[in-house]
Amino acid sequence: MEELLRTTDPTVVAYATVLLEGEDIEVFQLDVHMSVLHGSIGILPQRLWVRKQDLARAQAIMADNGIPLS
Repeated sequence: MEELLRTTDPTVVAYATVLLEGEDIEVFQLDVHMSVLHGSIGILPQRLWVRKQDLARAQAIMADNGIPLS
């Protein structure tokens, strides 16, 4: 598994997940509920991980759709 994206914007996480799943890339979301535990202040980043063999293709999809990678 490789980290693809780290962001504090939940809309980016949702959008990236839909894009990747549409291309049959399995996405693993981490830390999506952590900001709720800290009062929903949005300072804790959420992460998306993909399988190592899908990383290059996932990065290209993010670039094609204007999603900056961390």
